[in-house]
Amino acid sequence: MSDAGSEKPEVVEEVEVAEAAAPKGKLSVEEALQQVLKNALVHDGLARGLRECAKALDKRQAHLCVLVETCTEAEYIKLIEALCAEHKINLIKVSDAKVLGTWAGLCKIDREGNPRKVVGTSCVVVKDYGSESEGLNVLLDYFKSRQ
Repeated sequence: MSDAGSEKPEVVEEVEVAEAAAPKGKLSVEEALQQVLKNALVHDGLARGLRECAKALDKRQAHLCVLVETCTEAEYIKLIEALCAEHKINLIKVSDAKVLGTWAGLCKIDREGNPRKVVGTSCVVVKDYGSESEGLNVLLDYFKSRQ
């Protein structure tokens, strides 16, 4: 009796995970921004908050800056807009600080996948886009059309 015939070799199959197909048509700028921020967060390429953003903008590490329109301090808006203009960094404005905080990962996610304990932020800077995506292409086209 030999044991060689009774053992079955383990077969490991490699399966490629395809990215979710985007809906037909282009993403809106807001959806593209959300996708780019999520991708940058995964690749550790976000600076969140005024201090981190100002340092990244001043060091010219930033590719994109997202600012909240409803910021309570006018000096914050002036500072960020001036740094973006000086270093020719793309600036986009969003309406709500809590929404920007959720997109930037400043929240807890519960078991159902809903954001809880959302912390608002006035500014987010993308230092590293991570991998190229459809959202990034939509945003870059948006900035080219604005110039």
